[in-house]
Amino acid sequence: MLMNKKILIVDDDPRNIFALKLTLKARGYTVESCTMAQEALETLKSGSQSYIVLMDMMMPGIDGYEAVRMIRNTSEIKHIPVIAVTAQAMPEDRQKCLEAGADDYVSKPIDVDLLIMAIEKIS
Repeated sequence: MLMNKKILIVDDDPRNIFALKLTLKARGYTVESCTMAQEALETLKSGSQSYIVLMDMMMPGIDGYEAVRMIRNTSEIKHIPVIAVTAQAMPEDRQKCLEAGADDYVSKPIDVDLLIMAIEKIS
């Protein structure tokens, strides 16, 4: 389990954030959240915490694909693990997320066991 890392949930739907926070906190994780990609980038750049990012890929404005590319192209945060979280569940969607720079992919509705395995695999 992650003792020194926080999970940053980036999702424009507060209901998704609420459900994920409850689930992850119940399993002992420390969780923060943002509703916009730009806010997430600023949080990550602050450098005060070590994060794993759960990135919703379908958001207004800067979508998750662009946000992941921005993370990967920013030297001080490019090492941060990102798990793509999306309702798009076709095989080509997984590949698109990985090509954008995500370390792993979990489809919605989220299977919590698969999410925890993905988090532990990249931490």
